[in-house]
Amino acid sequence: MDSSRASRKIVRNVGWSILSKVAVFSLKFVSVPILARLLTPAEFGIVATGMIVVFFLLLIGGAGLSAGLIRAEREDPETQDTVFWTNLTVASVLGILLYFNAAFVAGLLGAPEAKWLLEIFAFLFPIYLGADVASSILSRRMAFAKDAFWNVVSEALGAIAAIAAALGGLGVWALILQQFVSAIVRWCGLMFASRYVPRFRFSSAKLRALFGYGSRIAGADFANFISFQSPLVVITRILGLSDAGAFSVANRLSDLPNQIVLSGLMGVLFPAFSTMADQPERRSRVLMQSTQMTSILLAPMLFGFGAVAEPAMNVVFGAQWTYAWPVLGLLAVAKGIMTPCGSFIPFLKATGHAGVLWWFALARAAVIVVGTWIGATLDGLIGVCLALCIANVFIMIGYAAVVFNVAKIPMRAAVDCVILPLGSAVAMAALVRILLGYARPHIASDLLLLLAGAAAGTVIYLLLMFATQRGALTSLLALRR
Repeated sequence: MDSSRASRKIVRNVGWSILSKVAVFSLKFVSVPILARLLTPAEFGIVATGMIVVFFLLLIGGAGLSAGLIRAEREDPETQDTVFWTNLTVASVLGILLYFNAAFVAGLLGAPEAKWLLEIFAFLFPIYLGADVASSILSRRMAFAKDAFWNVVSEALGAIAAIAAALGGLGVWALILQQFVSAIVRWCGLMFASRYVPRFRFSSAKLRALFGYGSRIAGADFANFISFQSPLVVITRILGLSDAGAFSVANRLSDLPNQIVLSGLMGVLFPAFSTMADQPERRSRVLMQSTQMTSILLAPMLFGFGAVAEPAMNVVFGAQWTYAWPVLGLLAVAKGIMTPCGSFIPFLKATGHAGVLWWFALARAAVIVVGTWIGATLDGLIGVCLALCIANVFIMIGYAAVVFNVAKIPMRAAVDCVILPLGSAVAMAALVRILLGYARPHIASDLLLLLAGAAAGTVIYLLLMFATQRGALTSLLALRR
């Protein structure tokens, strides 16, 4: 496949992946505020705490085996069946262990009242892991249109079920139902789309061949999981479930831009980088382009979110959540700092640097845990979010130094990829924040204030981009064509 045709295929699949994320974003933009108005912060907090355990055990159960299927030179049905039955067996064992040790796990999380919820969530593991092989088959085939379709359908049906249950007065059960409906629909849909039918066969030799690479990937994913989820555990233990619920709601809203652009891009880049094993120069070029484009598109969304956090919180969630607007703003800034890193993890995974990924993820997890614990102790929720912002500055710099060194990308190109987009986004957000401060006494409506801030931010950022990065804008338009 020639270079231009391959590039078009990557861009097309990124488009499909991002399109699905836009659809999911739209669903969550409607469903999360509705649920937030019908449910209490404590109810959101207890479900968020329970899902931490689910995601943690899923990392252990998967052991990175699906990543090995994507990176393999060719599809092998026997290896796929081996991974499927391994995942299903491990998930079932983990579910049983959680069910009978729910009280102990809930106590570790600082939420003993979540025992009953963990017993219910114990049945989620086989459903989630059962879809891993089908998902990896679609990713390997770059069939992201099918994957996107079933992700949207599962999220839509889960959201509809949750809203209906909440309106029916079922309380926290609405959020539980949402998780089960989405997981079941996704599993069935991906199995149908991939045409994968597992057979009763198993190869210990092929499992061992995957396990070496997969275990390092799983170790890195585990460390990243600690980085992402430990703040909620720290908040639950030190500050309580209500503050955990406020953090969870703000985190969901601030993470929507990442779910639209970043997760869609990362899902495509890993198999794409894997196909360029014999083209290191081209792979480095794609890394540089994807890093720059991700920063250009995502950084203004997140830093802009931070600038308009106060009216956004009031408009989206209502008066009962107004107190949490600084949490929303700081979380958006913390995520904005990390926007250049969207292509780094797929690059390291695809180039076989799983060991580097593991050690860096471990160091990142340690910094996040210590920093958020200190922040929560000193200044509550605000302290946690400030600690995340400070830690992410050093983490982003470290990631960039490691990845650009591996890819042999010169420092000047790295500056163009990272510093200019982030600097433009920070300057835009600061100006918008100043403008909203002047406008607040004259605009009573939070909705109008939010729209004014979004419009001003768009104009300011485009002017800054035109002044500093005309070449990048030209490349973005070329990719669109």
